[in-house]
Amino acid sequence: MHVPLIRTFREDMASREEKTKRTNRVLRISQLDALELNKALEQLVWAQFTQCFHGFKPGLLAHFEPEAKAFLWLFLWRFTIYSKNATVGQSVLNIQYKNDFSPKQRYQPPSKNQKLWYAVCTIGGTWLEERCYDLFRNRHLASFGKARQCVNVMVGLLKLGGLINFLIFLQRGKFATLTERLLGIRSVFCKPQSVREVGFEYMNRELLWHGFAEFLIFLLPLINIQKLKAKLSSWRIPLIGAPNGDSTLATSGKQCSLCGEWPTMPHTIGCEHIFCYYCVKSSFLFDMYFTCPKCGTEVHSLQPLKSGIEMSEVNAL
Repeated sequence: MHVPLIRTFREDMASREEKTKRTNRVLRISQLDALELNKALEQLVWAQFTQCFHGFKPGLLAHFEPEAKAFLWLFLWRFTIYSKNATVGQSVLNIQYKNDFSPKQRYQPPSKNQKLWYAVCTIGGTWLEERCYDLFRNRHLASFGKARQCVNVMVGLLKLGGLINFLIFLQRGKFATLTERLLGIRSVFCKPQSVREVGFEYMNRELLWHGFAEFLIFLLPLINIQKLKAKLSSWRIPLIGAPNGDSTLATSGKQCSLCGEWPTMPHTIGCEHIFCYYCVKSSFLFDMYFTCPKCGTEVHSLQPLKSGIEMSEVNAL
């Protein structure tokens, strides 16, 4: 009776461990994003470094550019991979390197030798390639012809190996670079990642709101808001009646019927109400069927006010 229970328990534990590994497995896109973040950081650091030589003689930095880059990348390596077991891009994405050669199931950081060889393969390899390229470019001696061909063959083989490794990485999802595969270091999560749960209720609410917003964006330009407002205002005034003070001000020409301020260059549209020239002109250009918001009179003609307002009336206000 106890043997089947123990076997079932072990199978259950094994299935849980396998599920946990699949859940915590670093995605390919995350590993590629980490590489792109590393490249972006290197470009940013190099751009800041070159600004320090902006005021010096042009071409001064070009003589020792490979050494300067190697020194900067070595400085970054010291405070990222060597001390924290992860690059800057990996730290942003909650990823770090693990010693894949270790037989233990628990997390084992890369050994010191693996970190040193990582610096030699990445920083030293890049420096050697750039320095050899500069030497072969500046010297035209026949004795360097064979050495140049050997270096080109080696670089081509490394590029081919990187391409093959990348194709294998796309299939299996481990070791994004050839250096990681040769040294046996792979990317793992710093903290266990939980299974992502999608809230469909929230997504449905967002889709509904975005659909309603797009409908409003399509519908509002087709509605003449100003004309609708004027029509509602003309319907409201006969029902509730306009205050005597407002009617007196509008009739006497001391208030624009649109902006409610003292009329600037007062004009009329054929009714007893007064408007600023710019207010009524812009409204008429916006809507050719513009009507007076006070009485609903359509615009027959835009005429300046003939009888001016006395200065005594202005002072009386």
